[in-house]
Amino acid sequence: MYHAESWSDKTKLLLKILWPILVTQLGLYAMNLTDTIMSGWVSKQDLAGVAIGSSLWMPIITGINGILLAVTPIVSQMVGSGKQSGIARFISQALYVSFMVAMAVVIAGFFLFKPVIGLMGLEDKVAHIAYYYLVALLFGIVPLFASNVLRYFFDAQGFTRISMFITLLAVPFNILLNYVFIFGKFGVPAYGGIGSGYATAITYWLILLISIVMTFKMPAVRSYRLFIEWAAPSLKAWKELFTIGIPIGLSIFFEVSIFSVVTLLMGMLFDTGTIASHQIALSFSSLVFMVPLSISMALTIVVGYSVGSGKMKAARQYSLLGVGGGIGLMGLAAFVLFFLREPIAYLYTQDSEVAVLAAQFLIFAIFYQISDAAQASLLGVLRGYKDVQMPFLIAFVSYWIVGLPSGYLLSAYTSMGAYGFWAGIIIGLTFAAAGFMLRLMRIQKNIRLGAAPAVVEAGA
Repeated sequence: MYHAESWSDKTKLLLKILWPILVTQLGLYAMNLTDTIMSGWVSKQDLAGVAIGSSLWMPIITGINGILLAVTPIVSQMVGSGKQSGIARFISQALYVSFMVAMAVVIAGFFLFKPVIGLMGLEDKVAHIAYYYLVALLFGIVPLFASNVLRYFFDAQGFTRISMFITLLAVPFNILLNYVFIFGKFGVPAYGGIGSGYATAITYWLILLISIVMTFKMPAVRSYRLFIEWAAPSLKAWKELFTIGIPIGLSIFFEVSIFSVVTLLMGMLFDTGTIASHQIALSFSSLVFMVPLSISMALTIVVGYSVGSGKMKAARQYSLLGVGGGIGLMGLAAFVLFFLREPIAYLYTQDSEVAVLAAQFLIFAIFYQISDAAQASLLGVLRGYKDVQMPFLIAFVSYWIVGLPSGYLLSAYTSMGAYGFWAGIIIGLTFAAAGFMLRLMRIQKNIRLGAAPAVVEAGA
């Protein structure tokens, strides 16, 4: 990491940090995408079962894992302020927390997955696939959370290529395992959609193993002596991590869960074909969202580094670059998606009825791309300032008080039907983008007026 002075140098630095993050995110998402696509090749029931399972799983690995995302702004500000000596101790504490959180998810999952799925009134086969897909994934939750701590440790210092390298090694391995476990190859039974859960869990262990090896092999991080010298557990460090991480995790949960709840409601209100087509549209639009999400993560790094160094003007400039770039790119993506929506739908399924419905859902996905890009990039900037509590409240109101009820009303009381839920998502995302923008303007105004950094960190 270094301090870029001119606009062109800042653009180059942001892109240098961004593109490996984007490759990493696309790689990680490819694993989920592979689960969905390859399960769909087995049957419509397998596709729907994995879709339901993914809808329950995504809030877990994104929302709860959001607690660990606090590693990025904390470490980036430590680097910017020249406090690298404390980073190794902090990462030890984050790894302790990752294990505790993972075990809590495992225990909760074994008790809650079956009752929740049972409330949905699914076909027996779909419910069976959804439940055991989730159980299979639980075997990989510990390495998933631990490897994410290491990823955020690498990324916060600008070493985003390390995470990219690890992911590029893992994705082909995941595809091979999906082929083996879903279709039953090399003497392994054919598990169908459930097999994709086992394949992904094993891949999480591989990612953790490679991440640990990289801490010993890469000169840039070897000096921290991770996994050689362990700090004793510290409640003070855990408190700092939870103080920043829990609001981040809840903000992510409120956003991701609205998509999951919509899928669950559709499972109760509509047939299997509608669920499958909705999931296809959601799966692909989520893939496109990896672009603004990556921009968001890169912004947290460069803004956090600038704030830690006291360079507030640079933080504002990175905000303009990232938010403007994200909105522009997603506008272009929406234009392309409009013309390619039917071919995209047929990538997921050979069922023409499901594909036609999915193409119609993708039309609605086009309209929320820009709002989604705006809210994601703005949230990344706010995290760079360590401002997390007010964004958490904005996210809750936007998605659960405004977006989800609007979608339900439009679906239940208008002719829009299932498409009404997508209209509600658009409303919620737009409301969130506006709220985050106002929050960022206030923070930057306070800084220009001489507000102390501690006040900003506290969420003033």
